[in-house]
Amino acid sequence: MATNTLGDWFATPLGAYVLEKERAYLDEVTPDIFGYHALQLGLPEHDLLRESRIAHRVKLAPWGNVDARAKCHELPIATQSIDLTLLPHVLEFADDPHAVLREVDRVMMPEGRLIIVGFNPWSLWGLRSAAGFSRSEPPWNGRFNSLLRVKDWLSLLGYDVNAGRLACYVPPFDAEAWRRRFSFMEPAGDRWWAIGGAVYMLQAIKRVRGMRLIMPAWQEKAAREKPLAAAAKRQGHIKHGHLKIVK
Repeated sequence: MATNTLGDWFATPLGAYVLEKERAYLDEVTPDIFGYHALQLGLPEHDLLRESRIAHRVKLAPWGNVDARAKCHELPIATQSIDLTLLPHVLEFADDPHAVLREVDRVMMPEGRLIIVGFNPWSLWGLRSAAGFSRSEPPWNGRFNSLLRVKDWLSLLGYDVNAGRLACYVPPFDAEAWRRRFSFMEPAGDRWWAIGGAVYMLQAIKRVRGMRLIMPAWQEKAAREKPLAAAAKRQGHIKHGHLKIVK
């Protein structure tokens, strides 16, 4: 079955198999990420942040049914305003993935969370892409970026990778009957061949070196007084609930 876009491919049985695994992971991790604004870049056909507790969620892509149409390397979004950004298979099809990451970094809040979903070149799926079979169709016409390369890009931007997972270990057979025959590879994948998953899902935190988180005034006051009160108590200088300062 010929497909013209990545969204068309995700509507095929093979694409639906991948989408199911990716959604399961995202549905599991996104409810634990908090903030005010969340952004999904790409794959506008699917709401991949559906389980997020962040109230204001925006889908952005150059096409499709989105909240805003824009290029992923030219975001019409204020600097340091996004708490969670999801990039589902954006870097594989970007002309300049570094430019996309730099632009995403610009709009991310300090300590914001970034989730990248990508195809793994060190897998049977990557082998099919490299071999040129269906090379003119998505997703095989994408440039699969290795997990190590993406981690290096994130490190250069000051991100700490804090979690991740690989999934989809069944060979990329278009025929469902063949995928069923090799379904035994799915549960064995994580244990025996973890690096061979067709897709990786990577979480990273934006770190700003030297940044000091500002606590509410009452928390700062309590934080300052707690060690002082504890030291005075050890010396027996607390009387009737008040701190007596000894000169």
